[in-house]
Amino acid sequence: MTNISDNLRGAAFMAASMIAFVLNDAIVKLMADSLSIYQVMLLRGLMMTAMLGLVAWYSKAIFPTLTKSDWHTMSLRLVGEVGGTLCYLTALFNMPIANATAILQVLPLAITLAAAVFLREPVGWRRYLAILIGFMGVMIIVRPGSEGFNAFSMWALAAVGFIVLRDLSTRRLSGHVPSIFVALISAAVITIAGGLLSTTTAWKPVGSNELQWLFIASLFLVFGYLFAIMTMRVGEISFVSPFRYSILIWAIILGIVVFDDIPDGWTIAGSAIVVLTGIYTFYRERKIQKAIRLSYDLKPTDIKPTVNPDP
Repeated sequence: MTNISDNLRGAAFMAASMIAFVLNDAIVKLMADSLSIYQVMLLRGLMMTAMLGLVAWYSKAIFPTLTKSDWHTMSLRLVGEVGGTLCYLTALFNMPIANATAILQVLPLAITLAAAVFLREPVGWRRYLAILIGFMGVMIIVRPGSEGFNAFSMWALAAVGFIVLRDLSTRRLSGHVPSIFVALISAAVITIAGGLLSTTTAWKPVGSNELQWLFIASLFLVFGYLFAIMTMRVGEISFVSPFRYSILIWAIILGIVVFDDIPDGWTIAGSAIVVLTGIYTFYRERKIQKAIRLSYDLKPTDIKPTVNPDP
């Protein structure tokens, strides 16, 4: 049985990964006045690809042998990765960081729903109800038709759809496909996409200051992925997963301190609904996994996680 120490370490790793991801988001948002979205995708992607390439080379995972089925699944994953990155950066550039982050927190609910629909995974009525209420929380944050409506919220919702495609495709990859290779290919394709799209707009001057900040953002992103992987290796997934919502706290703090964006009551209420329904689905999944372990005498780490921690 997983002990309390492992669970606490896993929770700490999850919280650390969320801090790293939101710091990356904050730096990228700061670049909005200096660089285009496509330039950020290209320049940050180059740095990410170089870093991940070194890790993959050191891990001897840079040239793995993939089956035709894995390459097909990888292609679907890359569509989700590029689409999610483009849509989320568009939202992040044009709306408060807390709002964009809050909308993205519906991801675990969306993945649960998509897994039930497309992968035929069993989902009871309680989790279906939680999913419905969670999406109502997102609508409270977005508030379509109201005076406070930001059209770029739709880009954040589109990002959720693409990330669901990415994560479901990831789960269909064979177990022998190295995670670092998947991350490396994703970074490379995002870089290529950013490079191609950057030719469609005027290239803004890039100084040493912008490069330094993008390098720091890349480091945070790499650390975020590493901590996320470490999270999956210790503790029970159902215990540590709710700590992903700590990212909302940091997003609100950074939004206030760095961008002077104070979330209104509707955003706080909607975020609370999304978080509570998300935690409930993790709770229900934990009970189901416990029942499976009792039935088949499995360890917690033998159960395949159903939610990718990456926001």
